[in-house]
Amino acid sequence: MVTLVRALQSQGFGTRRHCALRVRRGEVAVNGVVCDDPDAEFDQDGLTFMLDGTAWPYRPRAYLAMYKPAGYECSHKPSHHPSVFSLLPPPLIQRGVQCIGRLDQDTTGLLLFSDDGQFQHRMISPKRHVAKIYRATCAAPVTDEQLAALQSGVHLNDEPGPVAALMCERIDGHTLRLALAEGKYHQVKRMIAAAGNHVAALHREAVGAYRLPEEIKPGQWRWLAPDALTRLEQAWPSDPS
Repeated sequence: MVTLVRALQSQGFGTRRHCALRVRRGEVAVNGVVCDDPDAEFDQDGLTFMLDGTAWPYRPRAYLAMYKPAGYECSHKPSHHPSVFSLLPPPLIQRGVQCIGRLDQDTTGLLLFSDDGQFQHRMISPKRHVAKIYRATCAAPVTDEQLAALQSGVHLNDEPGPVAALMCERIDGHTLRLALAEGKYHQVKRMIAAAGNHVAALHREAVGAYRLPEEIKPGQWRWLAPDALTRLEQAWPSDPS
């Protein structure tokens, strides 16, 4: 059980005092019924409250997937472009969700957020072998030699040895699909440059076995269900679906 004021505070709707005041004003409905008692207790399972015209399901932890559009920075303090956090509702920012890894401002596709620190670590740790799958459109036609180099390993300035993709395949003359176990700074772009080509456009299609849903449009986000979290944590090799 959880009190209404604690539930609101934990979901990012302000301080305990602010949340209690809003409840007493009759601004909060629980499961369709207005409640003006901040200390009223509710079962956490299935708890949904209405605030500011929006229905919010109670979630102990936040796990989100966004279709990141081009022209947004993965930072709370962006330098030259809007922040991806501006695409999220304020309560999610208040409760402390963070990007899990980063995508360059011109890269599009699947971007994950959470306020669960352990989950964030599992997603980005190379020891977990959670693949990040990208579709790269190259400026010049992809040659057999370039494809072979990405599969066997290319040399990057800050790496002690060759760096290879977990998987790399040619989709068409200018397009590659490749998977990496980690996403270091500009890694896909640097690898393709080291192979002798140049990335014109980059899109992240999947993480683990979780593919960006087709119905999500650029700039939109959704809560992740338990089955999606399971697919996200599947180690390579996995079959995104």
